[in-house]
Amino acid sequence: MCFHIGEDTILEMLNDVIPYISGLWTLPWIAVGFAVTLILSRIYGEERIHRGMKKIGLILLFIFIPILVFKLFLNIDFREEEIDFVIVSCATITLLYALAYVFARNRAQKISTEKETRIHFIKTVVVNQGRSAAFFGSAILAIDELKIFAAIYLTLLGIFLFSAVPYLLSVLHQKGVTNDGKRRNPLPRFLRIYPWYLLVFPISAVLIHSHTGITTTSYDWGTVLNFLGAVTIPAALYYVGAGIHVDDIRKKELKKLFFGKDGGELLWVRYIMLLTMVITPVIVVCACGVLLFFDIIPLTWAAVLIINSILPITSTNMFLVPYGIDRKVTALSVTWTTFFSIPVFVILLYLFSVAFG
Repeated sequence: MCFHIGEDTILEMLNDVIPYISGLWTLPWIAVGFAVTLILSRIYGEERIHRGMKKIGLILLFIFIPILVFKLFLNIDFREEEIDFVIVSCATITLLYALAYVFARNRAQKISTEKETRIHFIKTVVVNQGRSAAFFGSAILAIDELKIFAAIYLTLLGIFLFSAVPYLLSVLHQKGVTNDGKRRNPLPRFLRIYPWYLLVFPISAVLIHSHTGITTTSYDWGTVLNFLGAVTIPAALYYVGAGIHVDDIRKKELKKLFFGKDGGELLWVRYIMLLTMVITPVIVVCACGVLLFFDIIPLTWAAVLIINSILPITSTNMFLVPYGIDRKVTALSVTWTTFFSIPVFVILLYLFSVAFG
């Protein structure tokens, strides 16, 4: 009897905590992650903290994000609207990567006359069109009207990031060929399986719900599932904040980035930021505006697509360095796009929270 009372108390506590780690309450965790990591780096060293955060990122990717996705899909009936959004999302992501390729091909002529350097640049730009939908974009899941569509987009982007894009890099540019002529995949095995591992969770949740009608309100364990899903969002945003490197965002570096005359790494970063923070969002906003005007897509779809278009570059792109993308350029692009995306993201998230509130 005592255990039963204790269990009820714990469940009540979890329910009481959830509102304070949801919605706009999650956004301050970006600043918390940045501040705490900065302090810990001064004490224990940046390299040690970086290794620790890398492990935390993998825990989020393989444990908490799947739990969150499973929880969301367990509560919905996957019908025609959701299927249509899957198609729209796949088309959108494909077009955005195609846009990156066309942009990179156009700018490559200004980068170098050497073919290898141009290919190196093109691959780096294309890969860095991949956005932080799992970590940064998980905050969208806090808006009830958007969470299902955001979860669908998150899952599909994961497949593109760790399956489709690496495959194309390996095949088209033949960087995955060993000395004996055998093709290999330089992506770590755990990331090769990740897209399909993640896909298991929404599919299983949809099947369970469709055959049994079970939701997170059906049993007490649903409260625990809701809590773990809610914890994922501030944890992911903490991780985003922790990934901002203060040495890269000093005033001196900012001047070099925007006003520097030299070529090299910062020129590459400048082009990537132009693509990801200006061209891509403008095109997505215009396209969604037209589709909304003709009543082709609902506002919820447009909101998810627009917010995802302004997300910073995902730090998991660093895992694709073995495919021949530039490590330093990618790291700088992640830092700078995160730094500049935060205010835009916060404003958009607030506006859509109010609009759908």
